[in-house]
Amino acid sequence: QVQLVESGGGLVQPGGSLRLSCAASGFTFSLYAMSWHRQAPGKRLEWVAGIEDKGVYTDYADSVKGRFTIYSDNANHFLYLQMNNLEPADAAMYFCGLKFRHPDALGQGTQVTVSS
Repeated sequence: QVQLVESGGGLVQPGGSLRLSCAASGFTFSLYAMSWHRQAPGKRLEWVAGIEDKGVYTDYADSVKGRFTIYSDNANHFLYLQMNNLEPADAAMYFCGLKFRHPDALGQGTQVTVSS
């Protein structure tokens, strides 16, 4: 079955960087669009970024455009999210998703905390 396992979250100061990873298994990774989503306490799940066509096409939420980069390693079935210039508003649980914008499956999440 589909398995998505995120890692790489942690505590970072405002302006800092983190790279999130998602190990995918149980499906043909290169054939699927993938995405990252996040959820802050008391808020709805928010789409952050999507990637498809083996990385040819990517798109981002306006709130992260220019700061975050989504990319994939199709040979090893990994999805990544490079997050730069982090802001307190970026603090949330981050989830890897199957499909571009409305995920069919999500991982268990990795926590990102942005605080000085």
